[in-house]
Order: sequence, then C-alpha cells, then structure tokens
Amino acid sequence: MTHVVTDACIKCKYTDCVDLCPVDCFKAGPDFLVIDPAECIDCAVCIPECPVNAIYADEDIPAHFKPFLEINARLAKLWPTLSKRIAPLPTAEQWKNKTGKLASVESA
Repeated sequence: MTHVVTDACIKCKYTDCVDLCPVDCFKAGPDFLVIDPAECIDCAVCIPECPVNAIYADEDIPAHFKPFLEINARLAKLWPTLSKRIAPLPTAEQWKNKTGKLASVESA
C-alpha cells in the first residue's frame, strides 16, 4: 500500500507533509508534489499535515482521483526528492480551494 498526492496539491505545493516523512518519499515537481510508491512505508503521518487534504491512502482514494495513482508512480521516477519543507507556491492561496486542477498542468 502507498499514499497518493491528488489534485488539491496542484498550484499550491504546500510541503508541511514533507517534514514528517521518515523515508523522504515526496518528489517535487514544478506545480505539485507526488509520493514515490516504492519508497512510501504507509505510515500515514502525512495525511493530517496536508492543509488542503490532498493525500489519500491508495485504498481510500475517491474514484475521480484514481488517475493520480499512475501520475504519482510515473512522476516520482522523474522528479527530485524533497526532504524538507519549502515555501508554498505564490499561487497557493488563490488555488487552494479550486478543484479540477490537473488540466492546468502540462507536466502530469
């Protein structure tokens, strides 16, 4: 089992979750984070730390977010590891309550 970053992270990229990850499984792209399923140990400490509720356990992911399973796995192989908190994107406040953000990202 793994955890998955979904749509809510896009254009926000809050990294509160990263500081708590014991295995550095978060990968950082230009617009959002993903979780490397090969590294995630299913500890779930990241879930309550995400201020936009973007992280789900793979078995709890809502059906409309299922494409993020593949997106996280694929992009985790390409993006660098993020092991400490960084500032959110300047667009975070503007985008944090929007939905359907995947269409706005070219790198997914």
